[in-house]
Amino acid sequence: MALNFETLKATLVLYGLNATSAVLLLVLGWYASAIAQRFVLRVLTATHRVDALVTVFLSSLARYAVLAVVGIAVLQLFGIQTASLVAVLGATSLAIGLALQGTLSNLAAGVMLLLFRPFRINDDVEVAGKAGKVQTLSLFMTELITSDNTQILLPNGSVWGSAIINHSTYPGTGEVKVSFPVRAGGPIERIGEQSLKHVREDSRIEARPAPEVHVSKVVDISDAVRPIVELTVSAKAKPADADAVKHRLMDLVTTMLTDTGSARRERSRVAG
Repeated sequence: MALNFETLKATLVLYGLNATSAVLLLVLGWYASAIAQRFVLRVLTATHRVDALVTVFLSSLARYAVLAVVGIAVLQLFGIQTASLVAVLGATSLAIGLALQGTLSNLAAGVMLLLFRPFRINDDVEVAGKAGKVQTLSLFMTELITSDNTQILLPNGSVWGSAIINHSTYPGTGEVKVSFPVRAGGPIERIGEQSLKHVREDSRIEARPAPEVHVSKVVDISDAVRPIVELTVSAKAKPADADAVKHRLMDLVTTMLTDTGSARRERSRVAG
């Protein structure tokens, strides 16, 4: 049978145009999906009535919806009837379901997380052996960010299927308690007085209950005359200020302990 070059040429031109159109459509669809995601995110954020977690999830859903429409349009460019494709997929649904069970479970878990909302954006959580602040919740992944700006991506299935510890659900007690070892005698009295004075002068500390300093336990008794004991400073602040007050107190105590150690070494050197 003779090869009809005119027919072959027309076929190649036709499929070449279709392929070019498909690539162009995919590129435009990719940018359109990003635009749709940003638009939904901007609209829902501007309302101030939709939770941030729901906003991120719906914007992600809009992106995937546009990509799905583009994918169907590309298939139709090549003459693949979507109705026939659905029929074929229906006949092989069991195999596809087994192959995609992990992906589908992540999608279902994402929906459950969105409905029950065990955490919100910026909540400090521990989940699936990881700890961090919730950044986003998409269709398939939950993103956490650690204190050192490390990104953690967790499949939604592992998040939904494990215990979730949310440190941001209930407000903190505002208790400030700092314990540190110090040698008994003159240093402990001086450090205790200065720590108590510092806490009382801090405007963020509440007057009731009154701040106090006490020896909680003995740490080392190798030196019977001046054993090392654990000195504890406790006070009450507003929950939002508790961490800042604690860090400032720890810096003060560290400075005093360093000065005390330096002075003791200097006296030893002079005496020697």
